[in-house]
Amino acid sequence: MSGQSMVVESKPTRKRVVLVLILLVTLLVAYLNRVNVSVLMTDPQFLADMDIANDPVKKGSLMTVFFFVYGFANIVLGPLGDYFGPRKSMTFAVATWVVAAILGGLAGSLLVLLGTRALLGIGEGLHWPMQSSYVKNWFPPRERGQANSVWLVGLMLGPALAAPLFIQAVQGIGWRNSYYLLALLSFIPVLIIWFWCPDHPCDDKQVNAAELNYIETALKEEAAQAKAALNGAEEGSVASSMKLLLGNYQFWLVVIFYACLASVLVGALAWLPSYLKDVQGFTMDQIKYWGSLPYIIAIVFIIFFGWLSDKVGRRAPFLMLSMIGSAVGIYGGSQITDGVTAVIVLSLGIASVGIGLPCVWALLQSIVSAKAIATGAGLMNGMSNILGSFAPMAMGFFMVLTNSFTGGLMYMVILSVVGALCMLVLTIQKY
Repeated sequence: MSGQSMVVESKPTRKRVVLVLILLVTLLVAYLNRVNVSVLMTDPQFLADMDIANDPVKKGSLMTVFFFVYGFANIVLGPLGDYFGPRKSMTFAVATWVVAAILGGLAGSLLVLLGTRALLGIGEGLHWPMQSSYVKNWFPPRERGQANSVWLVGLMLGPALAAPLFIQAVQGIGWRNSYYLLALLSFIPVLIIWFWCPDHPCDDKQVNAAELNYIETALKEEAAQAKAALNGAEEGSVASSMKLLLGNYQFWLVVIFYACLASVLVGALAWLPSYLKDVQGFTMDQIKYWGSLPYIIAIVFIIFFGWLSDKVGRRAPFLMLSMIGSAVGIYGGSQITDGVTAVIVLSLGIASVGIGLPCVWALLQSIVSAKAIATGAGLMNGMSNILGSFAPMAMGFFMVLTNSFTGGLMYMVILSVVGALCMLVLTIQKY
């Protein structure tokens, strides 16, 4: 009996798997918070209350303000997360989502609602880097690719669930109460993170000695390799890291690419439900399902192409394919007259961003030195989201300019072409 007990005890627990699933749920809730307003823009009562029914630029500003603040928060608040640790930082970050959702339900004007979107941007800007901190603290290097791919699915699963969830909520309880429902959903990860997700596995009583030894042995080996790679040199300061990055044109090609990808994704998040309603004439029940299609396809793309790029050993060709797919699909969807066919082709174009998402971070790691990788990651995500934040308003501007939704879609096509050209350079260089 005691021998059996010893065998069971020596088998490593799998708490790190539970943790990455919690990160998936948290990111899913984050994206529900991000995209709820894109569904609300199809609700006549919401548009009337905010006085934005006939103003595409004001509609787009609800997403632009969020992503603009979110981009800056990624850069500025990341170091605070390193200081306080991921558990305290992420708990505080998600708690701000609760407050933002409650205030959103109480908002009586567009200005107040924009303020709640800015608050949400601050909270989500602090949250995103903490996902990576948890993975680094809890997973051996050889498992991080799979771990990242798990929680990254939440990036597409959130938008996929948003349309059916919020349309049903708005129809059943009204747009203000849908915000309070969102606040309740956001409070769940606050509790789970605080009670279930310590900063390090050594602080978790549910991690047994075998799992702890497995993780810590791998982390010590990684630290030793990083120290050897410095070859006795001092680890770079922020200033020296910035100098390394500013002179690396390949880094800037990746930043431009990621900004283009972010713009396509943000533009779709902001305008797809309105496109389905105003251009294709879909009912709200139809939008529930068609509005989820691009993100469901993107989940498949993320999983498959993440695996395939690991097998091939190159990233840039897949990133170029991602933007070519976006350009072709979005342009084709804008030209097809049959409604269902147009939406399917457009959805494939939007979903093509999923080809690039699992590859772009691996490419960054291959072209930026180890001493500058943290700074580079923060700059890339922050700057790309700042630039991408202008997509919803820019699309609204081109819709007004051309008096057609096609003008906004062409903005996405042009950015996709720019992103593809950036990756053509690195594809030729065999990255």
